[in-house]
This record gives sequence, C-alpha cells and structure tokens, in this order.
Amino acid sequence: MLLLYTVGIFFYRCGIAIASLFNPKAKNWEKGRRKIFEQLEQTFDGSQHPVWVHCASLGEYEQGKPLIEKIKREHPETKVLVTFFSPSGYEASQNDPLPDYIFYLPIDLRKKAKRFISIVQPQLAVFVKYEFWFNYIYELNKQQIPFYYICAIFRSNQYFFKMVGQWFGKQLHKASYFFVQNEESKQLLANIGITQAEVCGDTRFDRVYEIACQSASVPEVEQFQQQSKLLVAGSTWQPDEQLLAELLPQLPDFKLIVAPHEIKRSEEVAKTFASFPTALITSATPGQLADSQVLIVNTIGLLKKVYRYGTFAYVGGAFKTGLHNILEAAVYDTPVFFGPHYQHFNEAVMLTQQQGAFSVNNSAQLLQKIQHLIDHPEEYQKTCNICHQYIQANLGSCDRIYSIIQKNIV
Repeated sequence: MLLLYTVGIFFYRCGIAIASLFNPKAKNWEKGRRKIFEQLEQTFDGSQHPVWVHCASLGEYEQGKPLIEKIKREHPETKVLVTFFSPSGYEASQNDPLPDYIFYLPIDLRKKAKRFISIVQPQLAVFVKYEFWFNYIYELNKQQIPFYYICAIFRSNQYFFKMVGQWFGKQLHKASYFFVQNEESKQLLANIGITQAEVCGDTRFDRVYEIACQSASVPEVEQFQQQSKLLVAGSTWQPDEQLLAELLPQLPDFKLIVAPHEIKRSEEVAKTFASFPTALITSATPGQLADSQVLIVNTIGLLKKVYRYGTFAYVGGAFKTGLHNILEAAVYDTPVFFGPHYQHFNEAVMLTQQQGAFSVNNSAQLLQKIQHLIDHPEEYQKTCNICHQYIQANLGSCDRIYSIIQKNIV
C-alpha cells in the first residue's frame, strides 16, 4: 500500500510541475524545492540534531509558534527547524527570527524522505494539525525518532476511519503521541486502537493571548477612528468586501477597516469602496485618516493589533476559501461575524453555539445583528463576556504539550 501511496504522490508532484507553467503559487512551490537537498547539506553537518516542526502553511505556523517559543525558552541551546509545504507559509516566515532554520519540505517520496531525515537528523519531529506524509512517518518510525501531532482534529468522514482507509489508519499508530483539539478526535482515534492521545486544545489560544497582552497602540487607527464605532474586517476576500460595501451605507455612525487576506489586492479593495472616503494605512496623512470612512490595511503584521479597536469584528474567508483566524479578534472580547461556511473550524463552531460569534449569509443579516446588539447594550456586553470566557478557558495547551515532549528534548 505504501508503494501505491508513493505512486500517487509522484503523480501529484507531476501535476504541480505542469501547473507551475501558468500558476504563480505552483511555480514558487516548484522553484523553492529545486536545490533543496544542496541547501540542507550546506546547513546541517550532523551536529545540530534540531527539533523539527512541520507546518502546512502560515496558519499552522501560528499554531506551532507557542511551542517553538517554549522550547527555545526552556532549551536555548536547542536548534529548531521549521518546514513548510506551501509557498505562502514559507515566504511569510522568512524574516521571523524565532526558528533557527526555515526550509520547504521535500515532496513525500520514499528516497527524498529518507535523505531529508538522514541529513537533518532531528531529535524529534512535530507535525501541526493535518500533515500526514506517510513516507516521512515510515522513515521516522524506522529510525526510532519520536514524532508528535499537535492541534490535530479528526472527523468521522476522514479516510482513516473508513474500511477503504484502514492502511492509513494503521500508519497513525506509529506516532508517539497525538495532542487533539476535542473529545471527538480522541474518540475517533480510540476507535481504531490509538490510545496515545489526549485533548489539549489549540495552541493558537496561547498565541493570540500573548499577542494581545503585548499589543501596542496603532496611531493611524486612532487618528482614523476618532469617536466613531468601528467594524474591523480582517483577512477578507471579494465576497466579504462586497457584503461590507453593501452594509456600510446603512451604518452611518460606523467606520470600517478592511485588511484583505492578500495585500496585493489592496487596489482592488479600494475600487470596491470607491464611493466612500477611503485611505491606505501606509500612505494617508493624519488629516486624510480623520476624514475617511474606510481604512485599508495594506501591510502585513498589523491586523492582530488592529482588532483591539473594533466595536465588532468580521473575519473573511467563510464564503469561499475557508474561514480565517477568528481568535485574533475574539481575544479582544469583540463580537465576531463571518460567512456561512465555518463548520470545519472548531473555534467558530464553539463560539457560534455559545453566541459569542455569528454566521451571516448576506449584508442584511449582518446589519440586523449589529443593530440588535447596538440597541441592546446588555446583550452586546454578554457577547463580549462570552468571547472573553472562551479564550480564558482554552489557555494552557502549549504547556501541556511541552510537558509530554520535553523528555525527548536534549
């Protein structure tokens, strides 16, 4: 079965090579791996034995960061290698001083997995959330290198838990430990005989809380907001922005901040809001900021700080591409809104059930809910309190994970 899996990966690799001829992301994926082993051999001489943390993309890296920080704090002499599958995660992390090494992960073919692990010689490996690469799993197990899954979520419709996926489920037994986000995931693993698992929640709670505690003011936002109520919309895409453009004329007492998920779309976003006085945060004067009704955050890294100013928050992606991080907003005790497709995001499901966050299908629904909370201050405060309590109740997962894996860190 491993051979069939590897053949599938080979054809997947060929598909990316073809896509790279016309798709920029596929091209970056291809280009970043061309001389990967030469780069690895120039970096590792067999003496480092790093802790290896693998992330699919930037979102998973945010989940891995609290654990990396904990390891570096408790073991300052230990090196940490971070690998990425996607170009977006790799490129966005290049200036982050936290990891000692940042690389793309070579494609999961048998010889490449063996060569990668032979060069790097990690003392242990950590896979964040979803990354199941079975040749790497095979090689780590063969070389008796402990490896862990953190912030993992499993669902009953995944192939691990179906008759046709029994082989894949058996491969999971090789993992040293699973740190899962909920009881359902733990039970699903138990159903296929995996008992080395416990519910530890999501390390992003620790991450966003730390950022919120350290968050500095953003003068441009303060100059923009003045005395107005503020809706902060983060990680938006075109459907989100269209909804917000329809909403804004009906909220005359509000100003709007929009931080598109892709900064290169800032000019497109500005056109969507062309009928409103609009400013870019990187170029507006204090006077322009004060006179504008829409502020576009066209720079990376500010959104986490900007959410603190919001009367309400709107998080994009749940109309098409996948909901982005709502915890970055909820940590400031801010009611959160998003589109209809959020069911695969545990924190969105939980906060929606508790009435700290709300899913909407259109601008009319969003207006109705915002207006209701504005007209009923006691309900608004209750919603804020729910967000606060939810964040507080889920802190500490990083420490629980570290308490298990630290015995294998030297």
